Amino acid sequence: MINIPKGTKDVLPAESYKWQFVERVAREVAASFNVKEIRTPTFEATELFQRGVGNTTDIVNKEMYTFLDKGNRSMTLKPEGTAGVGRAFIENGLQGGVLPLKMFYITPAFRYERPQAGRLREFHQFGVELFGAKGAEMDAEAIMIANTLLKKLGISVSLKLNSIGCPECRKRYNEALKAFFAPHIEALCYDCKTRFEKNPLRLLDCKEEACKKINAAAPSILEYLCEDCAQHFEKVKEYLEIAGVEYEIDERIVRGLDYYTRTVFEFVASGIGAQGTVCAGGRYDGLIEELGGKSVPAVGFAAGLERLLIVMEQCGAEIPQPKTPTVYFAGMDEQSRKQCFRLCTQLRAAGVLAEIDQMERSIKAQFKYADKLGVQYVAVIGESELADGAMNVKNMATGESEKVAFEAAVEYFSKNQ
Repeated sequence: MINIPKGTKDVLPAESYKWQFVERVAREVAASFNVKEIRTPTFEATELFQRGVGNTTDIVNKEMYTFLDKGNRSMTLKPEGTAGVGRAFIENGLQGGVLPLKMFYITPAFRYERPQAGRLREFHQFGVELFGAKGAEMDAEAIMIANTLLKKLGISVSLKLNSIGCPECRKRYNEALKAFFAPHIEALCYDCKTRFEKNPLRLLDCKEEACKKINAAAPSILEYLCEDCAQHFEKVKEYLEIAGVEYEIDERIVRGLDYYTRTVFEFVASGIGAQGTVCAGGRYDGLIEELGGKSVPAVGFAAGLERLLIVMEQCGAEIPQPKTPTVYFAGMDEQSRKQCFRLCTQLRAAGVLAEIDQMERSIKAQFKYADKLGVQYVAVIGESELADGAMNVKNMATGESEKVAFEAAVEYFSKNQ
């Protein structure tokens, strides 16, 4: 027996309709904001993520699935979607087109970490990336897209908002963080001792309890914002208020990826353990330049589909059940089964959901199976029905039966589905 790899999950037919619903709503929300789909490869050159995501992040240091291909090139299964979209934006000359350019993706992603509720080694993301606009309106629009999606999915979350400023702001803030953490260096976890030297801002993102207690008293990034970044943040808040989007300021949000600048945000749900963030993002004005393109401002977010589905279940959100077949054709012998097959084919071509027996069951067993399928009608065809050119159609809800001519089948079931 070959078992499924740890940290992955089969999505079975009984559950896949839930995924399809979330993906359909995500596409509809994207379309309502004029956001077009982009699809990028499942694996990319490892350097893309080292440069785009950042060498000081846990993703690059601990979690990437990296391998050498047959040409001895280092490749990595994508751990997130933004870097690949940024690469495609540059490589396909999109920065020379009409801006802003608004794109979304629905993609699998891969991170080697300890599996837990809402966090798998292979997971799926709906992401939105908006390129070309530096104004606060675009930050607010990204947040509004996410907020609209979560509302339409029927889940309850709170929006946490912060600004981590520009590189100049962070230079001053990192100095302040070093001064604050220096007396506590021995109490920090191993990873944070490394972060202290390489990227002090990442100290605030640690999930270790001992580090979190120390972090609680750390200075706020908002006290170190330059005038431009402070004004930008105020405008983001103003536009959110215009849109009626409620938010809370959370000065500890820094996000786990190095490419973020200025606005960062998280939509947080309760009840799924430590991983309560179901959607997160922010502005990343330096990413395209870091990847070798011209400087282009950008903002975006990603939401994990697995986490969304968990929260939807907890919130009691309604997911429409898949349609059941309108009619099940039950044949009594070989010739009648052929007629069932012929009629079923005609109905499917006309857009009517129809099923037939393919297991050579008895008529009694076929009725039981049809009942389990939840069909509206069972059309019985036997020797006498073949002779009459009409089938016996039973309404499964009322128990009533009537004769329907074979040539009238499409019209009858199209009208009554």
